[in-house]
Amino acid sequence: MEIKLTQYSHGSGCGCKVAPSVLEEILKGTGSSFISPNLLVGNETKDDAAVYDMGNGNALISTVDFFTPIVNDPFSYGKIAAANALSDVYAMGGKPFMAIAILGFPVEKLSAEVAQQIIAGAKEVCAQAGVSLAGGHTIDSPEPFFGLSVNGFVEVKNLKRNSTAQVGDLLYLTKPLGTGVLATAVKRGLLTDEEIKHAVDFMCTLNTPGEALGKFDFVHALTDVTGFGLLGHLGEMCAGAGVSAEIEYAQVPLMDRVKELSAKFIYADNTMRNWKSYESQVQGIGGESLLTLCDPQTSGGLLIAVDPEHEQELFKISLPQNTSLFKIGKIIAKQEKQIFVV
Repeated sequence: MEIKLTQYSHGSGCGCKVAPSVLEEILKGTGSSFISPNLLVGNETKDDAAVYDMGNGNALISTVDFFTPIVNDPFSYGKIAAANALSDVYAMGGKPFMAIAILGFPVEKLSAEVAQQIIAGAKEVCAQAGVSLAGGHTIDSPEPFFGLSVNGFVEVKNLKRNSTAQVGDLLYLTKPLGTGVLATAVKRGLLTDEEIKHAVDFMCTLNTPGEALGKFDFVHALTDVTGFGLLGHLGEMCAGAGVSAEIEYAQVPLMDRVKELSAKFIYADNTMRNWKSYESQVQGIGGESLLTLCDPQTSGGLLIAVDPEHEQELFKISLPQNTSLFKIGKIIAKQEKQIFVV
């Protein structure tokens, strides 16, 4: 019997994340935390991972990420979830080295073979990244979910943050947008997994360029684009650095079929929850651009802020084969709004 994993959960991929405004409300009522003097990055700037100074010129990067199925095929789901979790380390300029699996599984609804395939997919991606999948934890859950807790290393001098963009920086993106729109279409039976194979390939692609980008000072800031959409993660970049940004919408890359589906108002549930969280900080949004720029991405690309005087050097960095670089806008001085879409 063919298994359609997306029918076993209410959300899809990073589209199941709690909305930014709700998350902020949750966190502000949790009290203060012990802050080690060695903690270089905590949750103060909503960065991609926590970073701890080891005291020898190196730092430990620690992160966790998991979500409900975004595709029907268990093996592909495991690959995507693993690539997505590993991305947080790459987004800090680091290299992941060890992961622990997190699996929620409805044991009375799905066979053990399905869980085997999910984990097998994750193992394949971890092996590709040179990461040991060294164990995990599993619970019986009403809905399936899967992800990884990941540790990585970075030289402190190569650490990248989402809060260090500078006025004048050019903004580049490494993957097109649209995974939320396409996953919603699959969940509604409007597209098959085969029809979104190009999107699955993007989601399974590791964000290893982040490790290479970390070695260059002219890369001022780095983050990955996931569940809060491009506008959400760019907004975090702007807030952390005290700047604003301008996006040229015509230059923003979209995956195949996304324009067509957006025109039919097919979008992920979290799209509107994302928009409500940051609409007061955005100017120039339109019908299609709202659905695509707020679209929750799963295993999305890296968002790079680069010194314009070194723009050409960006293309000379030894990045993994087939890495795309799409110039989508620039950082500007702080304005009344955080983001302007033109």
